[in-house]
Amino acid sequence: MASVTVDDVRDVINVSSSDIPDSKIVKMIKRAEVALELELGKEIDSENCAEAEKEFITVLAAIYAICYLTGGSAVGLSFSVGDQNVPVLDKAPPLNVLQSELERILSSLKGCYVGRV
Repeated sequence: MASVTVDDVRDVINVSSSDIPDSKIVKMIKRAEVALELELGKEIDSENCAEAEKEFITVLAAIYAICYLTGGSAVGLSFSVGDQNVPVLDKAPPLNVLQSELERILSSLKGCYVGRV
């Protein structure tokens, strides 16, 4: 079984602990866990889950982290503080790549259902 860590989330978007505190990422992981639970209709534990579930939670939490980092920005994936421009997410993958990854993982997790009506 796998466990989602704050470092897993930071690795996806190439940021450090000085960019987003652990406490914020832990909340993002929990929100991503709940989102996956709602999608799959089953309980998920981000500290003891399947590899595919870990990957989904990690990528969704990374998207939440990008939103957190850019919440106050006026231009793309960078923001300004006073006269200094801080391009924190220069090395982060584009959101559409992360979204495609989420959709692929989710469809794999949901699997193909064959049943009777």
